[in-house]
Amino acid sequence: MSETTAQGAPSAIGMSDRRRTLAFLTVLVAVVLEVVDTTIVNTAIPVIRTSLDASPAAMQWIVAGYLLALGSLLLLGGRLGDALGHSRVFLVGVAGFVIASVMCGLARDPTELVIARLLQGATGAIMAPQSMAIVQLLYTPLERVKQLAYFGLILGLAAILGPIVGGMLIDMDLLGLGWRVIFLINLPIGLFAVIMGWFVLPEAEAKAELRIDPLGALVFCGAFGALLYGLIEGGERGWRPELLGLIVIGVLLAGAGWFRANNRVSRSLPTIIRPDLFRIGTFRWATSASFGFAAASIGFLLVFAVALQTGLGLTPLDTALVHIPFGVGVMFAVGFLVPRLLPRIGKTLPTAGGMLMLVSTVAVMLMIRGGNDGDAWLLCVLAFAGLGMGCLQGPLGPIVVAEVPRELAGTASATFRTSQQMGGALGIALVGGAYFALGGEVRPALDGLLPAAMVVAALLALAVVSVSLLPARLFAHED
Repeated sequence: MSETTAQGAPSAIGMSDRRRTLAFLTVLVAVVLEVVDTTIVNTAIPVIRTSLDASPAAMQWIVAGYLLALGSLLLLGGRLGDALGHSRVFLVGVAGFVIASVMCGLARDPTELVIARLLQGATGAIMAPQSMAIVQLLYTPLERVKQLAYFGLILGLAAILGPIVGGMLIDMDLLGLGWRVIFLINLPIGLFAVIMGWFVLPEAEAKAELRIDPLGALVFCGAFGALLYGLIEGGERGWRPELLGLIVIGVLLAGAGWFRANNRVSRSLPTIIRPDLFRIGTFRWATSASFGFAAASIGFLLVFAVALQTGLGLTPLDTALVHIPFGVGVMFAVGFLVPRLLPRIGKTLPTAGGMLMLVSTVAVMLMIRGGNDGDAWLLCVLAFAGLGMGCLQGPLGPIVVAEVPRELAGTASATFRTSQQMGGALGIALVGGAYFALGGEVRPALDGLLPAAMVVAALLALAVVSVSLLPARLFAHED
């Protein structure tokens, strides 16, 4: 017989340990696909550009479109799971993600690929929010601690390894598919997750009333879509009045959506975002830091991969190998430094990490601009950039919910993740726009690193200022 959690939701304790483990691994495999596809495309962008004759704007949309759709619909996807059943919605999301991935792999031109990437992000938003809920169904609160630690570690590694795996897959050229394999490989993996999930995922799930705010999701998606379109296309086609107007419309729509959400919260109506959460200092500043960090890191990783290949002539595999010290630095920080130092020095850790990342990423971009294609000095600076990234990013997840009421923890986590995806999309527009503004080949592909580095520095400065404004006592239970 199944036990019941403190919140009254049925748990899956009655399942055998073997079935619970298989269910956990199924969820993990599927969500790894969603995380990897955020970054795996970076290494492939130059190859895709040549293969499909893609413009700089199309290259940015291939990355930003995925993040835009994912970030816009994450909260909506979470509500659908609450109302319709997490396992059911999860399987639908995985199936949709697989179909969208195949569409990406079969795209014949940049427009088809951008549309498929938007669908990938939308289906990822249906799939991803169910993962944590299913883990809650599978394990007791005490058991969850260990499982969620594995979950966080593996998903963090997936994001870091995305560009590395992408470069290796392209170099292998499986079945002559070239860059298309980075999308088509999701087909067998996703089908495995769907078939396995059908048999092992928990059946007993609490159903909530279907209280969603699709208009709110549409408003915020439209706001960011207009803003991104104006920034990306303006960088390539010039700052025409209609593109500047789109940017203004995006800002106004975002303001209207915020006002509408405040109004709906005051009337106890469902809303896609909870503005009242931003009155909590730890949540407000950690979310702001995450937004700036995501924008800087996603933008940096894009131009880093493009400059190495387009500007210095490295192969996708060579580019993947240059990423390794960066990943090692992140893993060491998240796995070793953060657990030991965060309880002791609090916000000093992410503040120092942000400053280290700022200096190191700018140094990396300037070194590549000078023609460095991966000597020992560049690899060393990349390791420091990864170390700073881990020290900045690692603490933000625990900090953001430190003072959030328990009944709003799920919404706070989803809002936090949404800010990361939206920040990443905006980073592609800002950093990518600064980089691609020079256009041309080879030397301009390196010269563009200077304005891109300035934008990355500004975004990381936002993150550093935000974490410095966190309260001295980050966690209520601290002595």
